[in-house]
Amino acid sequence: MFPHLTALGIQDPQQIERYSLRQEAHKDVLKVYFLKQKGELFAKSVKFKFPRQIKNVLVDGGSNQYREITEISRSLTLIIDELNKITKPEQLSDADIKQKILADLSHLENVVSNKIAEIEADLEKLK
Repeated sequence: MFPHLTALGIQDPQQIERYSLRQEAHKDVLKVYFLKQKGELFAKSVKFKFPRQIKNVLVDGGSNQYREITEISRSLTLIIDELNKITKPEQLSDADIKQKILADLSHLENVVSNKIAEIEADLEKLK
């Protein structure tokens, strides 16, 4: 019934509670969260990374200038369609969208600061 999700290795798609999707560099990161099982402290989740499709788009026909753009891969759109059938996501209000953007920014800040600390630690080792 959900061939794209089972192709990812998800054995029981009906156990999916929600998902999140974000973009990192030239990849889309899909995180699928499952229903919390009895006795588990945290719900199980799995993460998948999909490379973005790169396309050259004509910017100005007169000068033959092209610009490289990236977009979500077709396989990921099919997976998201299946996830939407399972999770039936609700439409977000503007306030919810703002909160999501702020959460994404906070996550990005954490990722960048952790990476900077890692690089600085590597530099210290070289001294």
